[in-house]
Amino acid sequence: MSDTHEIKSTNPASKIDYGLFLDCVHCGLCTASCPTYVELGNENDSPRGRIYLMRAVADERIEATAEVKRHLDLCLDCRACESACPSGVQYGNIIEPFRLAMQEQAVADGDPPSWLMRKFLFDTFPYPKKLRRALAPARWLQRLGLDWIIRTKLVSSLLPKPLDRMSRMLPKLKPEAPPLPEFFEAKGTRRAKVALFTGCIGSVMFDHTQWATVRVLQENGCDVVVPRNQVCCGAIHFHAGESEPAKEFADQNVTAFDIPDIDAVIVNVAGCGAMLKEYGHHWQDEGQPARKQLEEKIRDVNEFLDELGLIPPKGKISLTATYHDACHLAHAQQIRQQPRNLLEAIPGLKLIPLPESELCCGAAGTYNMTQPEMSDRLSQRKMDNIISTSASAAITANAGCALQIEQQARSQGVKLDVYHPMDLLDMSYREVSL
Repeated sequence: MSDTHEIKSTNPASKIDYGLFLDCVHCGLCTASCPTYVELGNENDSPRGRIYLMRAVADERIEATAEVKRHLDLCLDCRACESACPSGVQYGNIIEPFRLAMQEQAVADGDPPSWLMRKFLFDTFPYPKKLRRALAPARWLQRLGLDWIIRTKLVSSLLPKPLDRMSRMLPKLKPEAPPLPEFFEAKGTRRAKVALFTGCIGSVMFDHTQWATVRVLQENGCDVVVPRNQVCCGAIHFHAGESEPAKEFADQNVTAFDIPDIDAVIVNVAGCGAMLKEYGHHWQDEGQPARKQLEEKIRDVNEFLDELGLIPPKGKISLTATYHDACHLAHAQQIRQQPRNLLEAIPGLKLIPLPESELCCGAAGTYNMTQPEMSDRLSQRKMDNIISTSASAAITANAGCALQIEQQARSQGVKLDVYHPMDLLDMSYREVSL
């Protein structure tokens, strides 16, 4: 649906098709799926309420005040409302450009992100080499058994709040795995040739999962290439209102992957996959067709293996676990049953359904840094649901969710292992016991 409604270029809604606002009939079926509304019960913190606010700004009935911005910033962009909506409202295509415009205006008005947030979120996290160097002291402290020092009240009180929060989010880091070679040959009959997107945080803090993903793909008859010049997907910058650097990452990724030579680009982090699958939408310029070509080759690893037809692993994994649906997998990519299908193929693994599985855990990219109070409320709610299953492990297909759930388990003193589906499949193929 489109509309000829004209919006001033200075209005945050100027780059949004006005018809997208009209798709929402305000039925309220989205409210029960919205994490912030479920927690707060405030209509302004529901999807339809936020759409109403943004449309009111577009119509110049209200101004884009700090109060409006607060309600919009509290949105996790989890897209659960899109899954619930019977009218097909493209909520992400409304709120993302609107918040981006508000953030750009804030920067222009002399209110940029803090130097600390910029230093870590923009200048460190998206760059694997920088991130490895930043994590080196933590690795040494953990290796020496002295990492508890960081969490003492004295040290905590001396750190800036965002840095203290980052230190508490840090999991027990596994030994660094060697760099992935550029090519892995399929085992058995070759069924496909794929490229692996390694990303930034996923390639540093979850490099063991990258190796597991490659081995699982090999077991399923896939040649795997790992392009050296690929970079961060750009989600960290984009969702924080830094559109231009995100576009630069996107364009570099376009050149990194030999699209005609591969069947798919495999992603094992849900947040990255959601961003990559929207490359063709975010920027309307001469590079859009090439970004669209890359977008069309993106496949989440669970999605790809389920479509390809999983070769069943044989190793028994004696584990009772529960599966958490990452928002950017279940809602943004509509991938729910596929990871469950793969996990059900593992001998010995018992999956317990998780109450409110599709409700956000509060990680939401950088949300746990920018909205710590709501993030904590949601992660506590998630942990309560996990505890109710009596499972000894949680499984999720997103790095941010894994970090959030692990941190909440530590803070509550709950012994809980957290795995990616590829971790467990890999162990089953290699017949490695837990």
